[in-house]
Amino acid sequence: MSDFAINIEHISKVYKLYRGRADRLKDALHLTRRQTYQDYYALSDVNFTVQKGETVGLIGTNGAGKSTLLKIVTGVLTPSGGQVEVNGRISALLELGAGFNNEYTGLENIYFNGTLLGYTREQMEERVPRIIEFAGIGDYINQPVKMYSSGMFARLAFAMAINVEPDILIVDEALSVGDIYFQSKCFKKMDEIKKNGTTVLLVTHDMSSVVKYCDRVVVLNHGKVVKEGNPKEMVDIYKKILVNQYDENKTGNAQKLSVGKDTWMSRLRLNNENVLYGSGKARIVDFGLFDENGNITGLILKKRIFTIKMKVEFMEDVEYPIFAFTVKNVRGAEVTGTNTMFERLEVPLARTGEIYVVTFQQKALLQGGEYLLSFGCTGYENAEFTAYDRMYDVVNLTIVSEQDTVGVFDMDSHVEIEKIR
Repeated sequence: MSDFAINIEHISKVYKLYRGRADRLKDALHLTRRQTYQDYYALSDVNFTVQKGETVGLIGTNGAGKSTLLKIVTGVLTPSGGQVEVNGRISALLELGAGFNNEYTGLENIYFNGTLLGYTREQMEERVPRIIEFAGIGDYINQPVKMYSSGMFARLAFAMAINVEPDILIVDEALSVGDIYFQSKCFKKMDEIKKNGTTVLLVTHDMSSVVKYCDRVVVLNHGKVVKEGNPKEMVDIYKKILVNQYDENKTGNAQKLSVGKDTWMSRLRLNNENVLYGSGKARIVDFGLFDENGNITGLILKKRIFTIKMKVEFMEDVEYPIFAFTVKNVRGAEVTGTNTMFERLEVPLARTGEIYVVTFQQKALLQGGEYLLSFGCTGYENAEFTAYDRMYDVVNLTIVSEQDTVGVFDMDSHVEIEKIR
């Protein structure tokens, strides 16, 4: 018995792009020997394997080929080349409600989709109560789905897909459906599915979900696999691709952190595994962490005021630069941060040779523990987001706490108890 759930070998998907309807007609009727179309490779020689019980994320920009690949894995599309092997029963959340008949009631659609998945009516009768309870749409379950709101439709589709006990669950941008209560139920179910050993192939633009759920991540770009590996590293590559700063021919960091003498950063505990990149129009030349007394330190006492500073030199003129910092936990999930655009502080024009010091002051409400700090100087050029200089995970921030509460941060609650009888 194979250990893999999904094996993808040399998958390609090619579409013909015509200049107009006339060219499409000529090609269909073989009226000309001249090629009237261009080949567009939505996928090109894609290879990777998903092991049983593994949760694998598939990330990339819009048009990278993620949804096309999922449709091939589920059999909705036929590949132009290559092959896919699947071991196990698949339940897919590609387009919520795909396969539902608008004239059928919600209940009839549950049985109908169960049949498509290969379940007998007796097997579905065991599962129907769980599906109905999870969807939470009340008596509408007995009404035609054409009467449903988009939210009710999504809830039923999600409930159906994740409550049929699949061997493999494929999810395409469908975790955040419905209201906050239903979303909470969905995420809790995802945790349960993962613990039960169900194989999951997940496509999402929510990098927090990628870091939280995935054991491994595959990065797609322009229909090709760029790289695969641990979630944190792959998310960093994805962020480079977003700002056109990823070079497949280079290994390691695009830059090396330069630490001068008598700088703020020279007195901090720096991370050798940082990620540095940018267009070079601006350069972060220094950064520092300061406690409430103005001392440079990476150890901050919880609930005390502390300051983050970054010093940026401009190598070219830049209009409306944005200065930012981000704090990540040890798993690589962003837990807090801000930037000068959010704070509505503007520098209309930073000229060549000018140096700016940006100061962020705040109360340390994070729970006690270890964190990584990132810095960035970005902006927009011709409406396109641009990274001038980014330093990911460059310095360690330790929050020292005598008392922790629940969650990521402390709301600094003041508690009173009053005996009234």
